[in-house]
Amino acid sequence: MSTPFPFTAVVGQDDLRLALLLNAVSPAVGGVLVRGEKGTAKSTAVRALSALMPEVDVVSGCRFSCDPDSPDPGCPDGPHEPGAFASRPARMVELPVGASEDRLVGALDIERALAEGVKAFEPGLLADAHRGVLYVDEVNLLHDHLVDLLLDAAAMGASYVEREGVSVRHAARFLLVGTMNPEEGELRPQLLDRFGLTVEVAASREPDQRVEVVRRRLAYDDDPAGFAARWADEEAAVRARIVAARELLPSVRLGDGALRQIAATCAAFEVDGMRADIVMARTATALAAWAGRTEVLAEDVRQAALLALPHRRRRNPFDAPGLDEDKLDETLEEFGGSDGQDGDGDDDPDPGPGGGPGGRPEPDDAPQGDGDAAARPGAGEGGEPQPSGGGGEQSPARAAEPFRTKVLSVPGLGEGAAGRRSRARTEHGRTIGARRPRGALTKLHLAATVQAAAPHQRARGRSGPGLVVRRDDLRQASREGREGNLVLFVVDASGSMAARQRMGAVKGAVLSLLLDAYQRRDKVGLVTFRGSAADVALPPTSSVDAAAVRLESLPTGGRTPLAAGLLKAHDVLRVERLRDPARRALVVVVTDGRATGGPEPVALAGRAARLFAAEGTASVVVDCESGPVRLGLAGRLADELGGTAVTLDELRADSIASLVKDVQGSRRAA
Repeated sequence: MSTPFPFTAVVGQDDLRLALLLNAVSPAVGGVLVRGEKGTAKSTAVRALSALMPEVDVVSGCRFSCDPDSPDPGCPDGPHEPGAFASRPARMVELPVGASEDRLVGALDIERALAEGVKAFEPGLLADAHRGVLYVDEVNLLHDHLVDLLLDAAAMGASYVEREGVSVRHAARFLLVGTMNPEEGELRPQLLDRFGLTVEVAASREPDQRVEVVRRRLAYDDDPAGFAARWADEEAAVRARIVAARELLPSVRLGDGALRQIAATCAAFEVDGMRADIVMARTATALAAWAGRTEVLAEDVRQAALLALPHRRRRNPFDAPGLDEDKLDETLEEFGGSDGQDGDGDDDPDPGPGGGPGGRPEPDDAPQGDGDAAARPGAGEGGEPQPSGGGGEQSPARAAEPFRTKVLSVPGLGEGAAGRRSRARTEHGRTIGARRPRGALTKLHLAATVQAAAPHQRARGRSGPGLVVRRDDLRQASREGREGNLVLFVVDASGSMAARQRMGAVKGAVLSLLLDAYQRRDKVGLVTFRGSAADVALPPTSSVDAAAVRLESLPTGGRTPLAAGLLKAHDVLRVERLRDPARRALVVVVTDGRATGGPEPVALAGRAARLFAAEGTASVVVDCESGPVRLGLAGRLADELGGTAVTLDELRADSIASLVKDVQGSRRAA
């Protein structure tokens, strides 16, 4: 077994280390979500925590880690005889992003269940993690069906395995720890709320600290055992402090004054539900125990808020996580002063071993557009710039308020990654038939299996009540569910689109579709074209946050190289098909269709569009043309793409979903 990097040797990352230590002191805090850029020791620190966790007592021989003082009466390995127990280190169980459902919850031996009628159950990772830590690296990339199972186990403290009438239940209470890079996409709100604490981590910009990070990492890589030995005393001291804090924890008093501060803080930041109040209370109590105190102070409440609230105050996926610390201090001061607290203890709190979170961006710091909807100099009638597009770059327009869209879907039956958009063959969903399994059996079709085995019972010498089932009799259930798609936005940012009111409406519409893509677990990409070329503003990614930021800062001006934009989008799709051939695409072109620049720009754009039609790529053109004179070029472009066109007003009327269906209907009719 490899020697883990010592927890105490991690340089900096005070918030991260404090959050992990508080969960070690009080597992009831509910785990921690670590968000940050790659290469910031997220996984290193989490894995190092396992060496500091106190040992647990378990029933001897129990595969489900039952507590000998209160064994689970429904344990599959029970009932347990009293008195037989053993001590072992708390487990750190890692859940791979690509794990199967059987690996997570366990698997039944279907052949023995059918033939012998016994519940032959092989425990999964949830059973291994019971009374320990379940760690998910890149938790935001976890498949939806695994997220659903995690949510069920976290909510009920137990795992249920239901397979074709055979049921197994076992206790599954664990500390959930996840790490993620926000650039790769966000978590579902339900799972996000299950993490007690969250911390943001970033690499230090101090040269001395960076030098120390490199020095320690090189020393560890050269001699892991020797490096760990040099930090053994520090590790032992922290381990002893965790044990002492655990023993002190039941004696810590959470007074009415601290409770009022907690309730007032959660109300002031308008967090949903009551889980935030409970987590803050448990965190503040753990902070006091970690500091060796039996009284919760205002500084504990302040630190608890900074760890427990940032991820709970996001109202939509485009809100930046964080907390207004001035507002926090004002709330604590207003409701402080009871139970011996002076109300000023949070002005300069003792950072303790984890320090404060400083440096988090406040939600009001994001750059805003000037909101000026007036026509630009040189604009034509109706405030629209002349289509010559020769003007310079304009400052970004502010996006209009997003709105709810109807469902977009890609035609046919796909086989892409699990999601919530288009129909697909999946491992989860409604059963539509049966087939012979290719490889390991994952979803048994019981009726088809019995039907295949029944004619051969006499020849196989059946004498007992059970069926004689062989491998050739087993049938895999074919299921239909939903998949996620790649929604590629191709946005015209030329001078003819620069009318402020129009571009703001365009951005609002695209933001609405981005929000829909977030909810449906899609990948998104953004191609823009202006001047003389097209750019990939955002390669295909699961991070709708990144797409929203790029869109918000999108400048406009110059000519309209429509053909270049379409060819760039076609190239993006070609590369993405090589990376992820099963994921199907929907192209949304946002333009007025006025191609300019170069010889025969409109004809060239038509030839580029026909590449998409030849490949059967679903597409929609959002026609942004306005003013008294309409050339209808966007409609012609939609015909060349094999899709359909809609005006910007029709788009805001929630007509996108019907448009995509019309696209599919027209293609089938053709």
